[in-house]
Amino acid sequence: MRSLNIAATGMLAQQTNVEVISNNIANMNTTAYSRRRPEFNDLLYQNLRRVGANSSDSGTIVPSGVQLGLGVRTAAVYRITEQGSLLNTDNTLDLAVQGKGYFRVTLPNGDSGYSRDGSFQLSADRQIVTHNGYTVTPGMTIPANAVSVSINASGQVSAKIDGQVTPQVIGQFDLATFANEAGLEAIGDNMFLETPASGQATVSTPGQLGYGTLLQGFLETSNVNVVSEVTNLISAQRAYEMNSKVIKTSDEMMGSVTQLK
Repeated sequence: MRSLNIAATGMLAQQTNVEVISNNIANMNTTAYSRRRPEFNDLLYQNLRRVGANSSDSGTIVPSGVQLGLGVRTAAVYRITEQGSLLNTDNTLDLAVQGKGYFRVTLPNGDSGYSRDGSFQLSADRQIVTHNGYTVTPGMTIPANAVSVSINASGQVSAKIDGQVTPQVIGQFDLATFANEAGLEAIGDNMFLETPASGQATVSTPGQLGYGTLLQGFLETSNVNVVSEVTNLISAQRAYEMNSKVIKTSDEMMGSVTQLK
């Protein structure tokens, strides 16, 4: 019976759906996390009576035919890049991106990583780094005698040096954008890699046309809507139960056939 395999694909699809939802809920407090949404496609169809086929010698054709679907499959899991809320931290090196753009980070293998997580810190040599110690591109070093550090909306970093009146400009943050942000490859640690699907990174100064601005002392929160996720979880659970009911019903029908005498 086809219904056994069809319902099995439905259960697998809803299992994937629940896994995506659970990951969203687990990351509801992750800085700059973008929620995911699964997409599903129907599988191939078996033509028991092909639509448009000749139904007689006089040239009449079958108007609709008989097509039986074979189930469902997971097509993709999209990242929804909606802006999250901004959380005031009052931490000097915390930065939030308002609008489009990703911070560039130099990974240990020399590749460029991209992230919207602006919870930066100072390394032992006073460089601005991520929480994993990766250098934020372009590398900037805070002078040891700096009294305070300010970062404006355009990403310019200035340090107030002890004994000096005029702040000293020590660097400039930039942002990278992509033609298809959903095509970036997530590698964990709030980090993404460029892929052929995302297109090449286009780098410019914050505040330029098509680029967001920076806000010092704030962090972008997750864009997960807990109420929506719980609603989706209930819907996925019910769909899973209905598919399991189809398998149980199909099994009972097969049992009835085997008991015929």
